[in-house]
Amino acid sequence: MSAPQEGTGAFSLAGKIAVVTGASRGIGRAVAAALSGAGAVVAGCALHAAPGVDACDVRSAEAVARFADATLRRLGPPDILVNNAGTVARARLDELAVEQWDDVVDANLKGTFLVTRAFLPAMRARRSGRIINIASIAGRQGTAELSAYCAAKHGVVGLTRALAEELRDDGIVANAVCPGSVDTDMLRVGRPGAEADMSPADVAGVVLYLAAQAPPAMTGSCVDVFG
Repeated sequence: MSAPQEGTGAFSLAGKIAVVTGASRGIGRAVAAALSGAGAVVAGCALHAAPGVDACDVRSAEAVARFADATLRRLGPPDILVNNAGTVARARLDELAVEQWDDVVDANLKGTFLVTRAFLPAMRARRSGRIINIASIAGRQGTAELSAYCAAKHGVVGLTRALAEELRDDGIVANAVCPGSVDTDMLRVGRPGAEADMSPADVAGVVLYLAAQAPPAMTGSCVDVFG
């Protein structure tokens, strides 16, 4: 990956291709903007299309395959893949509908699996790339009434660590970011009344570091962005 431009302290991703899921709002939108601002060409997707963002339901293998095929034809293999898409449901476990559980786990965990699987062969063939999965403080500890979300984000952490081991000989690194309370719609749904500790741009700065400057030996790490 490109080093920071000398004298500016800015990360340069000129000539790099990035894929960001959940790119229409919140952390995903901030990440897409940060990577684009550093010079990367960004292919973003979200459940609903938006300006500069393609529609793709990451819970659907067919939808993910269509998005990946179109992106690979248009841009080629991504240098950076950011799995950010997700959703949350707040309820006591015994009051949580099966459909709610499936929706949360599929959006956060299955989607990370499907999107990574879709792009990984092309990244492996080129023997380079950085995969960055957005987990959560909920992937590090439990939170009452967020059982599905916690289970999914713990799964994202485990998936990241397993993937890092699989890819050690392929020139691809995989890391996760575990933000605390971020000023997003998801926080307001998952923890009503909670105060945000940071902005989406704060998280995007960590992602930018992992994408542009973190040493290749840094793989399988889960960067906690809370304290």
